[in-house]
Amino acid sequence: MEGILEAFVTLFVIMDPVGNLPIFISLTKGMPISEVRRNVDRAVFVAGVLLFVFLFLGLRIFDFFGIDLNSFEIAGGIILLIIGILYVFGASLNFVKHHGSDLSVPIGTPLLTGPGVIMTTLILVKEKGTLVTVIAAFLTLTATWVLLMHSSRLYKILGEHWTNIVSRVMGILLAAIAVRFIVKGILNIVSPVA
Repeated sequence: MEGILEAFVTLFVIMDPVGNLPIFISLTKGMPISEVRRNVDRAVFVAGVLLFVFLFLGLRIFDFFGIDLNSFEIAGGIILLIIGILYVFGASLNFVKHHGSDLSVPIGTPLLTGPGVIMTTLILVKEKGTLVTVIAAFLTLTATWVLLMHSSRLYKILGEHWTNIVSRVMGILLAAIAVRFIVKGILNIVSPVA
């Protein structure tokens, strides 16, 4: 249970649906409620498909290309650290707003399941195992779907100020997780295999 909770928190922090609320709301501004809900369904579906493809096939893809997972853990940790620092300082990625009515891109990817989530998923499979990561991924996608479905209400309750604070706190958590990934990857390379 502890492993599932830790994996869920890690995935939830990097997916950061709370911090992404302002972007989601700005992209869906003026849409009818039914269209917003349809976009939430599509976006979370796309995010889920990508997440589970890499969850089940990511390690095989790495083996095919001869990529060492410890090296990937270090590289992934560095990228997550950069993303965490960007969150802490309030820097956000620019997303194209000329989206038409389908927000699978940019919401589903790269906003929800981007490089950070993919890297984190692969590292969690290595550290916690496939079953724990599958459960954590399902819980993360479910929580994200619920948050996005109620995005307008949540944003009204939190306001821009508190949404930014939550996003920055998540950035600090993400930076700490990233440092752990980097240290563990380095130790696995340096330490002799028992």
